[in-house]
Amino acid sequence: MNQLTQGSAAQDTSTVIIDTGCANLSSVRYAFERLGVSPVISRDANVIKAAKRVVLPGVGSAKAAMASLQRKGLDTLIPGLTQPVLGVCLGMQLLCRQSSEGEQITPCLGIIDTDISQLDTGSKPLPHMGWNAISPTAHPLFNGIDSGEYVYFVHSFCARESQYTLARSDYGQVFSAAIGKDNFMGVQFHPEKSAAVGARILKNFMEMGE
Repeated sequence: MNQLTQGSAAQDTSTVIIDTGCANLSSVRYAFERLGVSPVISRDANVIKAAKRVVLPGVGSAKAAMASLQRKGLDTLIPGLTQPVLGVCLGMQLLCRQSSEGEQITPCLGIIDTDISQLDTGSKPLPHMGWNAISPTAHPLFNGIDSGEYVYFVHSFCARESQYTLARSDYGQVFSAAIGKDNFMGVQFHPEKSAAVGARILKNFMEMGE
């Protein structure tokens, strides 16, 4: 059995997945369970603040996701977290300053000083859906991940390449496959759907904050 997937899942109160109400909560939790731990899913501020590491998942629109965070009071909590925080897919985009998805600009959490805009894919279809190669930087989140490894994407909007880029990919244009600033990191792809490479990235994240 693969070393990353062996062992039974045990409740892990040190790892918290923020209950954003989005549809991919269970798939993200199952990905961690395949590593042998079962993270807590919570919207409780005290539980989130006490965690060693926090995951911000998300699918859907930035506007709806931000409205959900605001209703739960999480929009003011998340920027003040000091432990490692990983945003996944839309969760990554929410870490940014604003999103141009939809008819109006949606202010996001403003943690990472970059914006979200539609992919300029040329003749390629949107959304960008499927496996694509990434080129990671030397960041702990990508320990053991080589340039050219493939991960799974489903998105139409992206963060442009910038000083905050931790990994890049190319789908009609070069874009940030991952971004980061201080203790905050985000991946545009779905590690929970990215087989052994995604499992390695989540394992690397699990080793942060120890």
